[in-house]
Amino acid sequence: MTKVSFKYEPDKFLTLFPENIFDKIDKNHPAKLVEMVVNQLDIKDILQKYKGGGCSAYHPRTMIKIIFYSYLSNIYSCRKMALAVKENLPLMYLAGGITPDFRTINDFRGKTLKDSLQKLFAEIVKLLVKEGYLSLDIQYIDGTKIESAANKYTFVWRGSVEKYKEKLEVKINKVLSDIEDSIHSDNQEINKKELPKKINVEALKEQLSQINKRLEEPSKKQEKELQKLQNEYLPKLEQYEKSLEIMGDRNSYSKTDTDATFMRMKDDHMKNGQLKPTYNAQISTENQFITHVSIHQTPSDTTTLESHLNGFEKNYQKQSKEVCADAGYGSEENYEMLERKGVKGYIKFSFFHIEQKKKQKEDPFLVQNMYYNLKEDYYVCPMGQKLRNVGKGKRISSNGYKSEIAYYQAQRCEGCLLRGLCHKSKGNRRIEVNYRLNQLKSRARALLTSERGQYHRRKRPIEVEAVFGQLKSDNKFNRFTHRGKEKVEMEFLLMSIGHNFRKLLSNRKKTAQLEAKTNKNTLKSSQNTTFLFSYLLQAA
Repeated sequence: MTKVSFKYEPDKFLTLFPENIFDKIDKNHPAKLVEMVVNQLDIKDILQKYKGGGCSAYHPRTMIKIIFYSYLSNIYSCRKMALAVKENLPLMYLAGGITPDFRTINDFRGKTLKDSLQKLFAEIVKLLVKEGYLSLDIQYIDGTKIESAANKYTFVWRGSVEKYKEKLEVKINKVLSDIEDSIHSDNQEINKKELPKKINVEALKEQLSQINKRLEEPSKKQEKELQKLQNEYLPKLEQYEKSLEIMGDRNSYSKTDTDATFMRMKDDHMKNGQLKPTYNAQISTENQFITHVSIHQTPSDTTTLESHLNGFEKNYQKQSKEVCADAGYGSEENYEMLERKGVKGYIKFSFFHIEQKKKQKEDPFLVQNMYYNLKEDYYVCPMGQKLRNVGKGKRISSNGYKSEIAYYQAQRCEGCLLRGLCHKSKGNRRIEVNYRLNQLKSRARALLTSERGQYHRRKRPIEVEAVFGQLKSDNKFNRFTHRGKEKVEMEFLLMSIGHNFRKLLSNRKKTAQLEAKTNKNTLKSSQNTTFLFSYLLQAA
């Protein structure tokens, strides 16, 4: 029987010189990469926030290393970071022996680092540009809805607030009218004032102040009505006005996170289209690196594009030459904005794919397939009837953008044999035409169907969609842990920095493997050449 041998027991093994445990960290370890990148960052803005005196503070560069590596390792909780600094060897190496508690880490992240994080993110991207991983000449843009940390049943809706506020204004006006009537009956010399239908908090306070001055000794009924106005109606009116102020241009908000808006999510676990308090996170990518991040409170991607591109331009003092996005961004406003900025927009519009089908192209009842007489400005339907211009109108988007619409109407559709196929309205057929949008769509169609456009359309799903998949599925980031737009943006920026570090590590590993394989093939080829040369010499 073979004798079993064991290695030494660690507690009985003695060394002559103490061992450096950090030597166990490989030179290609992610911690070494984080250290190298953070040491190159400019943190003057963060250093200026510190005031002299008092207890010495942990160096901000060390704290940044701890937080960046934690997000790279999918550690998002400050308590877990504080524990990992004491137990995790790479974090112990980056911390350099310090052990900040969770409150210190949380205060640094939420107060000191928050305002400078966008700048640090941009600096990391610039380092990637310098290394040749990015060019910043192309942006693949898309958005995803990420659930807020707010309670999903604490919703406040604009429609409800406006409805109850209107009912309250009616009640207030009625009580004020009753008081005025009683004053008018007591004193004939006082003229009864006409009360405004719409009333706000300031107007109500002023009305109450004037009534109190005019009523030296109010009756019991008047006193009761004044108390009702002061103690019941006024606080409710203040609450409704505050809710509308918080809401701004939105239709809803959450009581436990007033910056979150209720939106429908694709990955609804209830499968019934529930509305949840959510933020619309927009990202730009290139080679699956995240190059820009912005957080929005509107569910539609259409309204986010301009502010997202403006943020990109502010960070890098340049704008990309090309932008590629899906049909959610295709609008007259966005196409004009891209032309104004001198950017080639490979952005699909609604029905881009549908209009290329044979059924759509051969449908004679569609507006785009009707004959148009430019000189006399009329369309001709399949039955030969002219649809003449009957006027113009304007449409205003949620961003305040105005579009001009031309209206065309047929004169007699009664008795038409093709009416059932043509339209379903009761009267004569009426069509709307946006000439400017049609012109912009034509340019967008030419770009999208070009060779370059087809390349971008093939690449877009494996660019930005893959990044969202990695963030949500691989890193389990499906819900924000912070509340408020500023802190949510901070959290998403840290997630993006962690993603960029992971992507950089992956690319470096692939490059190292490729170089090793190349060197191996070169060595093998050299050995074969040497063997052949030796064989030829022997043969000679």
